[in-house]
Amino acid sequence: MKSATPLESILVSLGGAESSIVEILARILVPPADYAPFPRPTDPDGWDRLPAKSRKRLVKFGEDALDGSWPLLLAARYLDFARNGNRSKYSTSYFERRRRLGALLLAECCENRGRFVDEIINGVWLICEESSWCVPAHVGVQSAGVGLPDTAEPTVDLFAAETGALLAWLRYLLGPNLDAQSPLVSDRIAREIGSRILDPCFARDDFWWMGFGPRKINNWNPWINSNRLACLLLVETDPARRAEAVAKSVRSVDRFLGTYPADGGCDEGPSYWGRAGASLFDYLELLSEATQGRFDPFGLEIVADIGRFICRVHIAGDQFVNFADAPAVLSPPGALVRRYGRRVGDGDLADFGAWLMQRQSGSTHDVGLTGSPGRVLAELFPTPETSGAAGFGRTNRKGPTVGGGVSRPADSTAGAAVARAPLPRETWFPVIEVMIARDHAGATDGFFVAAKGGHNGESHNHNDVGSLIVYRDGDPVLIDVGVETYSRKTFSEERYAIWTMQSKYHNFLPSVDGTMQAAGVEFAASDVRYEATDDAVEFSLDISGAYPRDPGIEVWNRTVRLVRGSRVDVVDRFELRGGPATIELGAMTPCTVLDGGDGRLCFSGAALPAGRKAGGAVLDYDADLFEAGVEDMDVEDEKLAAVWGARLRRVSFVSKHPVSAGRLRFSISV
Repeated sequence: MKSATPLESILVSLGGAESSIVEILARILVPPADYAPFPRPTDPDGWDRLPAKSRKRLVKFGEDALDGSWPLLLAARYLDFARNGNRSKYSTSYFERRRRLGALLLAECCENRGRFVDEIINGVWLICEESSWCVPAHVGVQSAGVGLPDTAEPTVDLFAAETGALLAWLRYLLGPNLDAQSPLVSDRIAREIGSRILDPCFARDDFWWMGFGPRKINNWNPWINSNRLACLLLVETDPARRAEAVAKSVRSVDRFLGTYPADGGCDEGPSYWGRAGASLFDYLELLSEATQGRFDPFGLEIVADIGRFICRVHIAGDQFVNFADAPAVLSPPGALVRRYGRRVGDGDLADFGAWLMQRQSGSTHDVGLTGSPGRVLAELFPTPETSGAAGFGRTNRKGPTVGGGVSRPADSTAGAAVARAPLPRETWFPVIEVMIARDHAGATDGFFVAAKGGHNGESHNHNDVGSLIVYRDGDPVLIDVGVETYSRKTFSEERYAIWTMQSKYHNFLPSVDGTMQAAGVEFAASDVRYEATDDAVEFSLDISGAYPRDPGIEVWNRTVRLVRGSRVDVVDRFELRGGPATIELGAMTPCTVLDGGDGRLCFSGAALPAGRKAGGAVLDYDADLFEAGVEDMDVEDEKLAAVWGARLRRVSFVSKHPVSAGRLRFSISV
């Protein structure tokens, strides 16, 4: 057998070209009856050996869940999405059921006295009684379309698969405890996972996220496949069917890797890395462990670069470069990041994970109550490869251009992660066309700039070819606003009617006689170039192709330049085909903006939520060409307000008279 796809190629190397992938997996997968990846509560040297502080905290979360009640899930609330686009009223209660069950599960595993078992059974039974595990926003792929779920056509979406994995891990960990009350509980879990997850995925190839059709795939692929794999390994008892289904999942994940940017860049934004790159890692680690390490994909360059992305887009504190549908403030899963770094032999990534864990200590994040049990278990019971018991080395392999690294501090334990944020001096992603640069490696002092090219058909796209962000001393000055709370409109033909998706509300993107950038893969940057030296970083591109032919932008060459220790320049040279026109550019900021006169605007710091603050800087522009204005924008969306507070400002630069060609320069300095 010959295969060009990376994961299948690894499997072929284990079995020879004469064997099929299914045959190879049938030989190397741990048999269903012997599969015991993590200790159960009754196992010696398992849960009772966890640090007392960790067990106490997990039990406390379970006790808090005992004091609550199980929310109702009503059909009328499911219909809200079809009726008015609201996707949160039903989903809030849906996710609360699962969060509560997860807390009870972990508490019972730590205590193992039966105190939480009745409520666990209540939660299991309620979830098994749900008509669908698919959330309202995703059920529209069924033949009946959007509305109520058709129980005769189970739909496997992100959260159906995640629900299946939650119940599969619960059954694995507490099977005997459940059987002591009634063996029907474990049987019911297995039957529901089979009918809702395993059978549809086995029989169908037309779920778009599988990657077997023409539609572009995204984070759904590894997110679902990682949870589907857990269900297969824990619930499927037929070895032949198990091997065939795992082989199908491998082919599906290979489709994801085959379409992923070769530089490891996540064009969906860093928040989706947690369910793109991180879920890919979940999948690969689970399959590696299920083959006792014989399947080892962690030497693949693309796998390593996908992991490194989250470290490379870090700005300062909890702030990240947030192009596409992402908030500017994130908390990636620290323990997973550290494990990822260890698996691929990248000390900087492992250190960054340890740094994230240090910041997350004491929150629900570091005990796994914000994710699936599989991640929690891997964090509580790491392998020697991911715990630091074994050392790992550095690798020098081709990938994104990363410069100005800081020496990794020494540590007394070989291979131990040192809690630090690496903060590389510059990074260039040549495939997704994103540049990132700061004044000093390993420090947040001075200016930080990120800019993008790409195209307007990216997953979770904003019409933002040529946009940039600027921070100073780790604080935001010019920002990417991010994305509002999702609604039906977000993923519909009305997406670009939402203001946060429009080029007008991204920094220095011109509108010509009111015409903004257009959506679609054909609307793209061209002539993209990048150069970095010790003194400066320069990124240039032509953004004219991101606009429709009318109003006729012939050329719009943009150069974004960081002059280290001095300033950030944005220099444009443009020519219009259709004659003189009014041009307008804008800049989004959380700062207070005052007019300093003579083409100078003064940005001063302002308080932001969670103790953060906006930065300060001076922006110089051509006052002979532009009339500058400042518009206060009330932030009404809860998701945006949590990041930026109650108010943002849009600075507008409108040409005083129609122009047909020219040169523009904006400069941000101290």
